[in-house]
Amino acid sequence: MYFLKKIKTKLIKNKNISIGKNSIIYPGAQLKTPLGGKIQIGNFCNIHHGVLIYTYGGDISIGDFSTVNPYCVLYGHGNLKIGKGVRIAAHTVVIPSNHNYKDRSRYIYEQGEFSIGIVIENDVWIGANTSILDGVTISQGCIVGAGSVVTKSTEPYGIYAGVPARKIKER
Repeated sequence: MYFLKKIKTKLIKNKNISIGKNSIIYPGAQLKTPLGGKIQIGNFCNIHHGVLIYTYGGDISIGDFSTVNPYCVLYGHGNLKIGKGVRIAAHTVVIPSNHNYKDRSRYIYEQGEFSIGIVIENDVWIGANTSILDGVTISQGCIVGAGSVVTKSTEPYGIYAGVPARKIKER
């Protein structure tokens, strides 16, 4: 436990990263603010080994009592807001950004990016190996099945699964 507290203390020295009380950032997790932006982690959160949280100029907030499990990738380009009591299973990728690509005479990387942002509301469970794409809001109380690709916003308390994710029932 001493090592975990030491890591937490080190992160707090970055003025763009704030970590709430009783939250644990496990060894091997990376919280970085390249190109600016802020990371705010609420109280009683767990950020597990291998998690990458990079702002890329946007802001990322994670609400109280939320957990991000091993090897998730959370980017902040267009802002990422995660509510309270959210569970994000291992290997989930959340990227609030897209590439411009319409000009065929130029490489995609030369055309820049656009970002809308992603919101994950309170009391959401996201299954392992899920991808959540830019512009999506996952509504309160939703469950997203493992391996899903979420391309559109959801309805509250819906259960979604598939590629692309579709509502299969309600909880």
